[in-house]
Amino acid sequence: MDKLKMHSPDLSQANIEKIKLLFPNFVTEVKGENGEIKLAVDFDLLKQELSDSIVEGPQERYHLNWPGKREAVIAANTPVSKTLRPCIEDSYCFSDTKNLFIEGDNLDALKLLQETYLGKVKLIYIDPPYNTGKDFIYRDNFVEGSSSFLLKSNQIDKDLNQLKVNQETNGRFHSDWLSMMYPRIKLAYNLLNDDGFIVASIDDAEVANLIAIMDEVYGSENQLAVLVWDKNRKNDAKFFSVGHEYMLVYAKNKALLKDNKVELREPKAGISEAKELFDQLLLEHEHDLELVQSEWRRHYNQLPKDHPHKKIGRFSKVSEKGPFRDDGNISWPGGGGPKYEVIHPVTKKPCKVPDGGWRYSKPERFWEEVEAGKVVFGDDETTLPRQCRYLFESEGQVMTSVHYSYAQTSSMDFEKLMGAKVFENPKNYKDISRLIKYLNVGDGDTVLDFFGGSGTTAHAVFEANAFDSKDRNFIIVQIPENTPDNSVARKKGYQSIAELSRARIKKSAKKYLSQSETSDTLDLGFRAFKIDSSNMSDVYYRPDQANQADMFAQVQNIKEDRTDEDLLFQVLLDWGVGLTLPISKQQISSKDVFFVNADDAGEGADLIACFASDISNELIKTIAEKQPLRVVFRDDGFATDAVKINVEQIFKQVSPITDVKSI
Repeated sequence: MDKLKMHSPDLSQANIEKIKLLFPNFVTEVKGENGEIKLAVDFDLLKQELSDSIVEGPQERYHLNWPGKREAVIAANTPVSKTLRPCIEDSYCFSDTKNLFIEGDNLDALKLLQETYLGKVKLIYIDPPYNTGKDFIYRDNFVEGSSSFLLKSNQIDKDLNQLKVNQETNGRFHSDWLSMMYPRIKLAYNLLNDDGFIVASIDDAEVANLIAIMDEVYGSENQLAVLVWDKNRKNDAKFFSVGHEYMLVYAKNKALLKDNKVELREPKAGISEAKELFDQLLLEHEHDLELVQSEWRRHYNQLPKDHPHKKIGRFSKVSEKGPFRDDGNISWPGGGGPKYEVIHPVTKKPCKVPDGGWRYSKPERFWEEVEAGKVVFGDDETTLPRQCRYLFESEGQVMTSVHYSYAQTSSMDFEKLMGAKVFENPKNYKDISRLIKYLNVGDGDTVLDFFGGSGTTAHAVFEANAFDSKDRNFIIVQIPENTPDNSVARKKGYQSIAELSRARIKKSAKKYLSQSETSDTLDLGFRAFKIDSSNMSDVYYRPDQANQADMFAQVQNIKEDRTDEDLLFQVLLDWGVGLTLPISKQQISSKDVFFVNADDAGEGADLIACFASDISNELIKTIAEKQPLRVVFRDDGFATDAVKINVEQIFKQVSPITDVKSI
């Protein structure tokens, strides 16, 4: 019976597995430090195979580099012996939700999620800390110390004599930020599904470096846009009032989106209000289209010129299908289109042909559009036919790259929700909700934010779901950064940003529960977890380093302060089983047994776990009869050695499909 490894995956080994698929003869086996056999790449052979395309040493090439990059790359691949411990008291609707809130360093969180959420995230949105030159709260051990950095960058010699000034404009100011961001962006890539997106907010200080990181990890060919968000005007600026920020938008695989003919569109501003008005006018005027059209035009004509819904008034004619405009250009975009003959349906004479040729490639296609009411003719053949577009049949419009979203508005909304100004400069949840809908995040899709901050992304998911009644889920990760002493947040009882974020999510959930007509179908909860050291004692991971005294002192390989629920979720992580699946607990042979995603009878479970002691053959047979996909026991939990030996044999006979392991 194999043991679970109980730590995050070693991504360097996973990368070697990928190389092995392409070049199996270049992958060999070597002994690791602990004596275990592991995969390794024979670089001498690989260089021979790729000898015409190798760039190494001082040879010039285009790439991103900084002091500390090597350590950052290694850090992304190194496994961690940590776990997620459930915090039911900090959760909201723990049993009935598919949302996650993880408190802890996001580098650890991203590693722990690698197997469970590999390729399962539709959208990643992050608002990382902007580089102000101060130390980061993410104190990764691979971020350069000042002396180490100055030595590597030739600003001091080995005797610490200064060689050049360390200004903010060069060196460590940017290198520490790059070292902090790179491994997180790299790990996040694995979690996105193939048609997924990542969006990152950033300001002027590091936008160029973040683009460079994203280009290296995702590929410059997958950049979709750099959006500009005008936040506010700064009248105290000395030279220019720089009040904008950026959002970098990348696809995991832009070519796949094109192959699948994916188009990103959003409804015109005011379209829902227009539909409501039109239906109301039809009802009031008993489908008298002349009166409906007159009232429709009057409504939009009276709107101010700068009103966001003013443009809808261009659809100034009405039919039973809704408002429409029949002034669309019928010529081929850019010119050079076909110039076939079109006979006017009334005069029976050939119509005038547009200079750029017809918009439709064949006559059959042209007449299909006429039949559908999307092309109309003039009084005679001397007038060009025109495209007819109906407002409510529109597929929507492409999002522009420049937006206005004033910071004061989002701050006021946040303060109203929380009852005080407990967080500086929160992002506008409506902006993020808009992006979620625009990027085709739909039912069952997951949105990840590993710089969770005040919980804006979770609020945005609630908003999007309340708007269209879809079932999107979120994963929020936030480090337990202390709120400043004497701050409003501290005075209100929030000791950390993570605590404040959870409170904001709960408050927004309760708002939608009271306001939404479909609140019964909305998932407004979250399961809270905290990152902690592994549930397993050190001897579990390094038995070769333990002496006899250590072995007697640690008969139990599980830490004393850990609960069965702690063990269960570490097993789920290790096995890559969903962390939000339904969990139930039953008593079998007087032992607590956990069922993950089982039916009411406990059958067909994704996993059954029993961490009790003195497990008997009877209990094992009862579990086997449930025919779960996976089963896990404590390695020292069996009543006798004979029972432990019998486990695999019992499952082979009763449930051969079950994968049985121990911890």
